[in-house]
Amino acid sequence: MSDTTDESTETDTEVGFDTEQPGDAETFSLRNLLILCSLPFWAVIIWYAWDQTWARAYYGVIFLGGVLELYVLSELMDMAGGGRGHIIEDLKTAYGPGNRLHAGLLTFSALDVLVTITYIATNFQELYVSGLGRAATNEYIMAIVFTFVIIYLTWRSFGLTFLSVIFLGILYGRYGAFAPGALSHGGLTWERILRTLVISVDGFFGFLTQLVAAWIALFLLYAGFLKSYGAFDLIMRLAFRSARYIDSGIAQTAVLASAVIGSVNGSQTANAGMTGSFTIPLMKRNGMKPETAGAIEAVASTSGQVLPPVMGAAAFIMASLITGVTYADVIVAGLIPAAILVVTIAIAVHYVSVPQLDDVDPEILIQDAMPRSEFLTELVKYGLPLAILIYLLGIVQVTVMTAALYTAVSMVATGTIIPMLQSLTGVSDETAGESATRSVWETLNGMREGVVVLAPVTIILAAINGVVDILTATGVPTKISLTLMDLSGGILLVAAILAMIICIVLGLGMPTTASYTIVALLIAPTLTNQFLLPQFASHFFVFYAAILAGLTPPIATCVAVACGIAGADFWKSCLEAIKISAPLFILPFTFIYHPEIVSAEFGTQTLISGSLAMIGAIAVIHGINYRFGFGKAVSLGAGVAFFVLGIVTMVHPSRVVQFGSFAAIIAMYVLQTITGKPNPVANIRNLVGSSGGSTTPSVEPDTE
Repeated sequence: MSDTTDESTETDTEVGFDTEQPGDAETFSLRNLLILCSLPFWAVIIWYAWDQTWARAYYGVIFLGGVLELYVLSELMDMAGGGRGHIIEDLKTAYGPGNRLHAGLLTFSALDVLVTITYIATNFQELYVSGLGRAATNEYIMAIVFTFVIIYLTWRSFGLTFLSVIFLGILYGRYGAFAPGALSHGGLTWERILRTLVISVDGFFGFLTQLVAAWIALFLLYAGFLKSYGAFDLIMRLAFRSARYIDSGIAQTAVLASAVIGSVNGSQTANAGMTGSFTIPLMKRNGMKPETAGAIEAVASTSGQVLPPVMGAAAFIMASLITGVTYADVIVAGLIPAAILVVTIAIAVHYVSVPQLDDVDPEILIQDAMPRSEFLTELVKYGLPLAILIYLLGIVQVTVMTAALYTAVSMVATGTIIPMLQSLTGVSDETAGESATRSVWETLNGMREGVVVLAPVTIILAAINGVVDILTATGVPTKISLTLMDLSGGILLVAAILAMIICIVLGLGMPTTASYTIVALLIAPTLTNQFLLPQFASHFFVFYAAILAGLTPPIATCVAVACGIAGADFWKSCLEAIKISAPLFILPFTFIYHPEIVSAEFGTQTLISGSLAMIGAIAVIHGINYRFGFGKAVSLGAGVAFFVLGIVTMVHPSRVVQFGSFAAIIAMYVLQTITGKPNPVANIRNLVGSSGGSTTPSVEPDTE
């Protein structure tokens, strides 16, 4: 048990996210200007989702232009300290000393985007259909400037790591003749590169940008409404309330809150910063080591990226890349592996946190109790739109765009009507006028929140689209496929290990959508075409492998952010994160040898493979994180045995071997329970709440 610090006596922990209020800013401020400009932007998106008369490519051009302009405005707002003062004072701050260079570059970017988008929209037919393979000098100049604008805005959003990816992609396209071995190609001319990136209305305006415009944008608007109407606060409140039922409840708040919120965030690193600002200080205040607190938050944020129905927005991209599958198929295929990951992470967190956490009264975590009636009302408020989404996609099977439209609209309806009814019936202390004013403001602010989340996602996917189109023109996907075959010697396991390493490297420093897109286009086809794996197995393999970059040193951006908040040692936190998330490194190989586990249909084989993978993953966690009460040598042997048997149960292609390992795991559990050193069954009961809120850490080793 950790020593109690002075901080642990604090009882003023606030539960909730910072929410914007009308009085937080001047009426004529940059913040309100961003809200005002977001209205026509979302109006166009909603109109297109309803009408769909524009060509998808033309709509993508308009969409990208609008996103880039709003991103520039939001960046200027941040440079003005949040943009809450009078707009004149905000602009003076944004363009003041220390900011002038970047403010000037942002202004130039906004003007160039306006000119470029206007030109392409006006001449769309000629550029997209009639003018393929040729362009005028002024169009090449326009393309050069616009390319540098995209590069600059990408750098502002994601830093040097991804900037290097763009430059390497462009340079490889031009100077591929100097590349080694099979990666060598004749090289593309600068003119062709510019036509590919901009002039042909492909590249930056290609299928990924159009996918964001048609599918992802409305879901991120829905996420913006969720945050603005208070859904994230409710999630945090539920997470904190779980602390009263299980010994590791304080730590489980990070698992629940970060995973759920991270599933719609789209970036494990950004999510670690957002939810970690609450969960990490809370865990530290209650006795947890900084390294453990940071690791738990990083792993929880990463696990959120695989949770259906959004899967960090990767689900939409996967549905568009795999031929013959629907978005609903992707969600169903992702259920079992997500369940395995979440359950095992929860168990691991219980094992590592209980010995460290101090005794805590859960009631001090939440200062304002929520009555049961209000809680049920909140569930209806946020649950009804989600139910509509599931109904439309799973039963009616409408298009993703239509489902997203109705979900966002229903969120506005429940977010405004329910508070109004509460005020009219006297349930709320607000008057009807106050409730209406607050609801209107929350709706407007939700649109702003949607833009803030949408803009970086759009920018990075537009940049990736350009790089991918250049690489496709060079034939590099085929070259990677042949190289992987040569290096692996045609052995599936070797190829899978090499593919995982490549996925981790390509995913460094990127959000989920970006990392998955790159590996899905470059690596997944190799696994499908050369090793005859089902497409779901190949895509889920590279998807899970790519998000490992956030936890894998020496980069481990997600761990780095969590460490910054926790004040922890980076390498120690990385080790803790890998121990807690160990099944995440093994699950991709389960998809390779048992592809039925990621199937759109729940057949007998799917359930058997899923059950074996779950037991195996729990055994892996048990072997790494459990505190055995035997002697040092026996404890080490038991841990290694559980770990190895768990891997075999998860991955081995033979059912006989899997069931043999499964039987051995059960026998070891029974033996450990009988000896009582210590009792794993009691720990599992504690984890699921059967301990009655006991704060005795039952994973402490025996002192006999």
